[in-house]
This record gives sequence, C-alpha cells and structure tokens, in this order.
Amino acid sequence: MKHYKILSKVLIACVLSIYTLICQASDLKRPNILWLTSEDNNASWLGCYGNENAKTPNLDKLAAEGFLYENAFANAPVCAPSRCTWLTGVNAVSMGTHPMRSSHSIPYDKIKLYPQVLQKTGYFTANGFKTDYNLGSKGRTTKKIWDFQSKKENKDVRSTFHFWRLRKKDQPFFCVINTMTSHESKAQGLKGYKHDPAKVTLAKYHPDTPIMRQNYAKYHDQISLMDAEIGYTLKLLEEDGLADDTIVIYCSDHGGVLPRSKRFLFESGIHAPLIIRIPEKYKHLWPADKPGARIKELVSFVDMPKTWLSITGSEIPKSMQGRVFLGKDKENEQEYHFSFRGRMDERVDNERSVRNGRFTYIRNYMPFAPRGAMLNYLWKMPATQSWIAEHKAGNTDEITSRFFKHKTHIEELYDTSSDSDNINNLINHPEFKEVAVQMRKALRNAQEKYYDAGLLPEYEMVRLAEKYKTTMYDLVRNPQQFKHSACLDAIDVALAKDSANIEMLIKLLEDKSPELRYWGATGLLLLGEGAKPAREQLIDALNDESDHIRIMAAWTLLKIGEAEKCYATIGEIIEKQSPALMFALNVVDWMGEEGRPLAKQALACKAGGYVPRMQMAIADTLDLELSATKTKTKTKTKTKNKKTKKKKK
Repeated sequence: MKHYKILSKVLIACVLSIYTLICQASDLKRPNILWLTSEDNNASWLGCYGNENAKTPNLDKLAAEGFLYENAFANAPVCAPSRCTWLTGVNAVSMGTHPMRSSHSIPYDKIKLYPQVLQKTGYFTANGFKTDYNLGSKGRTTKKIWDFQSKKENKDVRSTFHFWRLRKKDQPFFCVINTMTSHESKAQGLKGYKHDPAKVTLAKYHPDTPIMRQNYAKYHDQISLMDAEIGYTLKLLEEDGLADDTIVIYCSDHGGVLPRSKRFLFESGIHAPLIIRIPEKYKHLWPADKPGARIKELVSFVDMPKTWLSITGSEIPKSMQGRVFLGKDKENEQEYHFSFRGRMDERVDNERSVRNGRFTYIRNYMPFAPRGAMLNYLWKMPATQSWIAEHKAGNTDEITSRFFKHKTHIEELYDTSSDSDNINNLINHPEFKEVAVQMRKALRNAQEKYYDAGLLPEYEMVRLAEKYKTTMYDLVRNPQQFKHSACLDAIDVALAKDSANIEMLIKLLEDKSPELRYWGATGLLLLGEGAKPAREQLIDALNDESDHIRIMAAWTLLKIGEAEKCYATIGEIIEKQSPALMFALNVVDWMGEEGRPLAKQALACKAGGYVPRMQMAIADTLDLELSATKTKTKTKTKTKNKKTKKKKK
C-alpha cells in the first residue's frame, strides 16, 4: 500500500510536469526577428571569419553569442537579384529576374512574398532601407509589401535603427535593417584611411600596388564602421528589453567588394557571412549544443525566407525553392549550392555555378565575354584603375592579367580548400575528372529542378514571354512554349566546340524553336572558321525573327570571311534600336578591332539607359574619341536639378 501511494505521487508529479511543459510551450511567444544586412562584403572581411586585420568587435561578439555559419552562399553575386531571391524564396534565375537592374514581371498569383506571409501570421514587418528587388519600376518594387518601409537612408542613420518601436503592443516583429556603410560606393575614394595598407593581405589575383593596398585599407575602415552600426542597433534592442525575445540574424547581401569579387561567381563573390543569435528561450532552434559554435552546414540564400517562415510558425508558400535549416521542421542539407550570373548593369554575360563543401564548378555560357570588360561603376574604384594601369603597362603576370583576357575555358573547377582565390582551374586535370563529371551533373539537375529561365539572352527571353503573353517564370515551365530540356541538350552540343558536331549545329540552327536556333548559331560561332560548311544556313539566319539569333549568325559569318553581311545586319539592329540593342553593343565591344566598322553607328545611337555606358566602353576598346555631348548632357541635368532645388527652397 505504501509503495502504491509513493507510485501514485510520482505519477501525479510526472503528469503535472508534463502539463506544465505543455502550457509553457503553448505560452511561448513567437520570436521577434531582427535581420541585419550589410552590403557587398564577403565573409573574409570579418575578424570572426579569420581576418587578422579586421576590427569587427560587435560582429565577433555576436558570433560568440550565437552561431557562425562557415558555408553560407549567395545565389547571385550582386544585390538586386540576390534580394529578389530573398523576397520571393525563389531563385531569381527561375523567374528571369536575375539580370541586374531589371524589372521583369513575375506571377504574383503563384509567387508569394515572405513579408506578406508574415503579416498574415500576425507579425509587424518593417524594412529599411533597401528596396532593390528587381521588381517594379526600375527594379525597385512599387508593391506595398511591408507594414513600414523607410523610403531612404536618413543622414543621421542611427536615429532610425529601431523600427520595432512602431508596432502594436505585444505584436511580434520582423525587421530588416540594412547598412549601406560597406557598399561598393564607399570604396570609390581613398581619403582618410586608418588601417595600415602595409598590413593588408591582398588576393593573389590582385597586383601589389600602393593604391591597391590603400583601397583595401579604406574598405577595412568601412567594415569597421559597418560593425559599429550593427553594434548600435543591438544596443538599442538591449535597451528596449527585447534581446531575450529576439532572434538576431546578420549577413551580407553577397560577396565583394574589390574588383573580381562582387558580380562574379568566385568564392569572393558569393561566400557571405551568416551569424544567428538565438535566445535561451528558443534553444529548441539551436543548430548546435551551445552558442559560439561554428556550423559547417551548407546554406544558400534561397533557404533563408523559407526558414524564417518556418521558425515563426507561418505557412510556407509552395513556390519557395529553398530548404528549412533551423527548427523542428529542419530539412536535409543540400549537397550543392547553386548560383548564377547574368547581365551586370551594361555588361552582358551568362554563367552558372554549383558548389559543394570543397569544390566550385563554373560554366560559361558566353565564353567570348571577358570578365574584365569595362563596367562603368566598377571602373570608378581606385583599385580597379590601378589594376588597369598596371595591366596596360605590362606589369601584370599570368595570374593578375587573366581578368582582362577572354575566358580560356568553358568550364572551371576550383578546390576551395586550398585555393580560396580560385586561380587554379582544375577542369583538365585527370585526377579531378570524376569530380568534374559529378559537378556537371549537379548543375544540370539544378537547372532542371529550378527551371533556369536564363538560357537565352535576357531580351530574347522577354520577347518569347511577350509573344505568349506570359511571364518568363511560366514560359519555361510550359513545354509547348519553351523546350527547356532540349535547350539544355543544345547548350551541351554548342559549348563542346567540336567540329564533329557541325551537322547537329546546322540542324539546331534550322529548328522551329528559337531557343534551339540560338544555340545552333552560338555553337557555330565557337567553331570559328570551322563553321564554313554552315554558310548558307547562317545567311538564311540573318532573316530570323529573333534579332539575337541574327546577331550571332552575323558574327559567325564575320569569322568565316563574310564581313559585309555581318556589319550590315548588326548595324541595322543598332540603328533601329532593337530590344537586342544592348546585346549588339556588347558584341561590337567583344569583337575588338573587328568591330571598328560598326563603331560609328554604335557611338551615334541616341538611346538612353545603359547605352551611353556601352558607348564609353566601345570608345575605350577602340581608342576612339567619344562625343562629349552625352557627358555634357549628364552634367547639365545635374546642374539643372540643383537650380530647381534652390528655387523650391
């Protein structure tokens, strides 16, 4: 009897304990989330990621209090497509929104934006200050997606780092606060740097010049300022008594920032810092036993919105492509990270990459496009100017000169464990043959899984979407409108650069589907003089409905001695200001000296947008005088705006 009473008491105590735990769990508030983002800095700029020259005490402390992810990667190496991926939870290249500064349509009935989902869950959502999503007017969304959106960064930025104070009482918040302090623009001057240039560690692909070192030092200063702003925001959170209720996330929007990092699919362009601090009360979300741990798990940016929705108990849209990497609904780690590069401002290019824990594989879909072609915004940086000057003076070596040359390989393979600068291409090394095979397969799988919508030049994809009155997202998912798998097969044939494929390439050029005709023309271009057997078909292709196909056919004809036909076709496309104009101007620049007969038409074009920048590039390539009219117009506009502002005052 005595034992029975003791057993009864134990059972009652257990039941009460379980009941208490259930009650506590049900009473556990949804976590607040503060997402702090910086711009353009890859992980290697921070002290907690091993940079001995860095002065980042606040982020180092955050890493000690939270969890540092060693293998977090951006899907795009530039801001707008990267943030588009964040906002939608869909790889930008899956929607055709991967070219920088684009505003192509997406189907909002199918693709939901994560802030709007959070609002339905009861969250107050706020964003400051960045709205570069590649959606809406000029790539900045006009759609109201936040409860509060700071229109621009205030001069006294610190006075606005507390958006959570605008929420209703006891309402959970999700706030994004972006600091511009580490943005590329902050590295475009060298005045007043504090870090010692002699102590900085240069990337192996950069020449060792005083200006290069000074630019490194200046950017270290900016990283320190960014760190201070992060620290200030965390202090405000603490002062408001919210630190124990708030999950803090810090990451950059992609890699960067010195030349050959931002905009490129190398380690320096996509490896981003990611630190997550999770309060004790939410320890069930911890990815390791205790804070301060370094997490080796592979995380892609596309995983983030899906994870944030999961840990807030929000419904996850079916359109989201990432995986949940925190919490009870955590999904299996992906073996490969997928990333993409499209048009960067005025410069057209097309690359894809997959990365696992050790290797990075890059595939070049426009091997004729040099990475170091003049890009107006990047050329403003003193480090870039110094590098160019060294190269023109003949002072660069095989490694430091490579950036300015045409790509020598369709494929690149780097062992990041021993080559973080990605300078030793292993693609043709016999011992890595099987690795290359696996990486090729992984890339193909990713492009099929996510329906890569960038398999053709940007405005050819736009033309096809408009033809079928649909979006690029829907276009590539409809086999009646776009032969996606067949296009990937055609790409393999074209990029093989094998004259034995000549009949297959001719067949592709004559196909009914423009996506196959384009790659037939491209494959023939890559054969150079070996494309002569396709002369008649190439001449026929000059009348194609697609100006992009006409351009590729014309360029190929130039390679086989039909210069007059080439110049007439591309000249006509430039003069009519076709939607393929930017592509045509890039081709003229890539042609180099062979493009000189088209220079007059190219430089006379009066189109706006990025066209004046390409005209500057063409003039620079061919060492021509560019009419000062456009530059003067730009200056006059600025002066006029200043006068207007004075009148208003």
